[in-house]
Amino acid sequence: MAKQTARPSLPGPDDIYRVVLSNGITVLARSNFNSPSVSMGGYLPAGAIFESDEKLGLADFVSSSLMRGTKTRSFDAIYNALESVGATMGFDSGVHNTSFGGRSLVEELPLLLKLLSESLRTPAFPKHEIEKLRAQMLTGLAIRAQDTSDMASMAFDRMLFAGHPYSRPADGFVETIPSITRKDMQEFHRAHFGPMGMVISIVGAIEPKKAVEAVSRVLGGWQVPGQVGSPVLPPHKPVKKTVKRHHSIAGKSQSDLVIGMIGPRRRDPEYFSASLGNSVLGQFGMMGRIGEVVREKSGLAYYASSSLSAGIGPGTWEVSAGVNPKNLKKAIDLIEKELRRFVKSGVTKNELADSQANYIGRLPLSFESNSGVAGALLSIERYNLGLDYYQRYEGLVRGVTCDDVLATARKYIDPDRLVIATAGP
Repeated sequence: MAKQTARPSLPGPDDIYRVVLSNGITVLARSNFNSPSVSMGGYLPAGAIFESDEKLGLADFVSSSLMRGTKTRSFDAIYNALESVGATMGFDSGVHNTSFGGRSLVEELPLLLKLLSESLRTPAFPKHEIEKLRAQMLTGLAIRAQDTSDMASMAFDRMLFAGHPYSRPADGFVETIPSITRKDMQEFHRAHFGPMGMVISIVGAIEPKKAVEAVSRVLGGWQVPGQVGSPVLPPHKPVKKTVKRHHSIAGKSQSDLVIGMIGPRRRDPEYFSASLGNSVLGQFGMMGRIGEVVREKSGLAYYASSSLSAGIGPGTWEVSAGVNPKNLKKAIDLIEKELRRFVKSGVTKNELADSQANYIGRLPLSFESNSGVAGALLSIERYNLGLDYYQRYEGLVRGVTCDDVLATARKYIDPDRLVIATAGP
């Protein structure tokens, strides 16, 4: 009897089914019959980038309202329908997109898609639910205003992206949320919610073609003739010298700091060398070199790490730390020193090899759940990485050399042109 070959665990062109429906919705599907469930994820271009400064937080408000009541179901009816079959669904919004996700047993996929369709196409924006949500959002913003980490991050974005849409917080301000009306929400929904640019992925105990048919039945007829296309991102103006800002919050026992600069876009050729370099700088082990120098050796920080945030537009490469307010200057000086060392000498072969092995080793773990695979398929589509991306991944990671990391560090990190944001007493 012929031995069955094991199914490859990495998604690829052989088992990712991709179809663009006639109305513009892209559907990605992959089967996994190891459990009787399905996970669904997706997004459509209806994010904060479309908002005016006066109505900041509008996209977030709209996405949070979609399941608060539709033309056919009340808030309670929507959640009762989900809970009665053990399913979940939710919406979120960011700068570029409104995203959604859900999970159910495979036989409940039609219900999940029906609720998704109703929420996207016919939200009712019930007045009493909007006001409840507004109160929750204002409470959240009041809490944010007292959070040293959040306020340092906001100050950082304002300086780094001055005059650019990325400088604004997607959840708005205490001043803007009260001015958003139900009419604003209805108009935003009418202009930006539609099939053009929408992507949905379904992964689980269903044949891929059947998953696409299920989406087509419910959303294939959706047409929005006046749907507004995504705006072109304006160019980013780099800072000419180091800029600093402190946001004062009285009575705090901790200061938070963010130090950084612009990083690559997700599609830029230096993305992997930046990512692996960042792993050595402030991620790997106990938060890399930054963690070792600022936290372990000097005992100056409660936490210290670096992160790379790469998306459709210019990303950020930043170091963040939480410190005792009296150690703020010392911590900043140490981080600056570490950044100078990083752009002078880069990483060692051993450091790079450890991070490469970590990246390659943890990749299969991200595909252990249906939702992990659904998210991976959405990333492939969002950044146009190619259906064979995860099969090329190991080669892309292993292909990065110490020289690549050094060249990328020097391209993006100029220790004399940093953005330094702090928040605390």
